[in-house]
Amino acid sequence: MKYQIGDKIILLHSNEEGEIIEFIDKEMVMVNVQGVKFPVYMDQIDFPYFKNFTEKKLFTPKKEKLYVDDVKKEKVKEQKEDGVLLSFLPVLDLDEFGDELVKEFKLHLLNQTKLVYNFIYCQSFFGKKEFEVKGRINAFEDFYLHDIPFDDLNDNPVFELEFNLDKPDKKKADYFETNLKLKPKQVFNKIEELKKKNEAVF
Repeated sequence: MKYQIGDKIILLHSNEEGEIIEFIDKEMVMVNVQGVKFPVYMDQIDFPYFKNFTEKKLFTPKKEKLYVDDVKKEKVKEQKEDGVLLSFLPVLDLDEFGDELVKEFKLHLLNQTKLVYNFIYCQSFFGKKEFEVKGRINAFEDFYLHDIPFDDLNDNPVFELEFNLDKPDKKKADYFETNLKLKPKQVFNKIEELKKKNEAVF
């Protein structure tokens, strides 16, 4: 295999450098770019050596003296708040004809807010509880929940979530619950949408 866990890579579309932290399947890896973890196709990354080599100057210019007052303060990149999301990552496999098929989904809880939450996640089929996990999710972090085989999405899956704030806030509700019921047709449409947009998750 071309890559290994821990390899430094560069994202071809944005020129950002990151590191491989996990292999998802034959075509996708999980990368960490400046503390943000997300999946990416292997044909969208490369080793940074060529970029580093071409950016090096043939000779090093003489350095001028810098004084403390001259050094610009580094701007802290503001992370965009987008709520708390349940993400589905399709894991692909090839059939005997070489066609790509979705084998399973990896489910993650994404906290794209500045708040810390305690949560209870419950997944059921035909009203019968199949999986439950309790946890704590920090600000701008993701939490791996579990895998669901693709065929199981025909069994009327329901995803229930309960949240409460880790630190009470008088301006916010202490407790919130929600659920998601998925129909097979919705899932097929989402997968087709991902292929068209060349995206990894919905």
